[in-house]
Amino acid sequence: MRIARYQSSTGPRLAAVAGDELVDLETSHTDLPNLLTEYNGRLAEIPTSRRSALSDAKFLPVVGSPPAILAVGLNYRAHAEEGGREVPTTPVVFTKHHNCVVGHGDSIHIPNIAPDRVDYEGELAIVIGRRCRHVPVSRANEVIAGFTIMNDVSVRDWQKASPTMLMGKSWDTHGPMGPWLVSSDELDPHALRLTTRVNGEIRQDSNTNDLIFNCYEIISHLSTAFTLEPGTVIATGTPAGVGLYYDPPRMLAPGDEVSITIEGIGTLTNTCVQEPDTQLI
Repeated sequence: MRIARYQSSTGPRLAAVAGDELVDLETSHTDLPNLLTEYNGRLAEIPTSRRSALSDAKFLPVVGSPPAILAVGLNYRAHAEEGGREVPTTPVVFTKHHNCVVGHGDSIHIPNIAPDRVDYEGELAIVIGRRCRHVPVSRANEVIAGFTIMNDVSVRDWQKASPTMLMGKSWDTHGPMGPWLVSSDELDPHALRLTTRVNGEIRQDSNTNDLIFNCYEIISHLSTAFTLEPGTVIATGTPAGVGLYYDPPRMLAPGDEVSITIEGIGTLTNTCVQEPDTQLI
């Protein structure tokens, strides 16, 4: 099952993706966390109703207001090696602020203060379906609602300025997510080709079989420390080929189009624009 979130004439709606159509879910919920809570992660039990054309949809981030966005750094062997880093023995965990989330087709802002330091990171993302704690690796698949794609956009100099990485990972629009969620029963998350293209050129071409800590190990590790709530998004790390490690570096600029394709899920595409000159005070 595939679940999308889109902008209808009456506001955000959740729908199943069926071929070239969206089939609205019969629910008053407009975001995944509350829907997952009501159905305890069992997406297949949700009734459906009105149909509309998929091609007409204005996609919203599949999880608009995640309870948390957790991310794992240096989680592909080849990525650790390209940066001259040792392979971690414990997951490197950081967070992204929820305001970074945007959907498929939305713009990525290139900050005026750091116009040549913005990088792409194509990632498989887990969406938690059930409230859980102390999840053993052998049962981690039971708490996953499904998987989506995330671009962990990074402002590299701000990222390196602090060991927590939060400020370099959380700029507004720097968490594109989508285009939809694919339920966990539809794919093996540990054997998926991941490809990132910038303006049609392949920059990252890898497979989730290169993950150092797999999806189930990540969930078990995180849930040892704290409860994971429905709708929590976990970005599992990026493979080799980020712009920072090209010689010379190949960073994003206004006008660039970034498309991340993950086998069995689809393609997340966003275009870079100069950060709007606005001020909220």
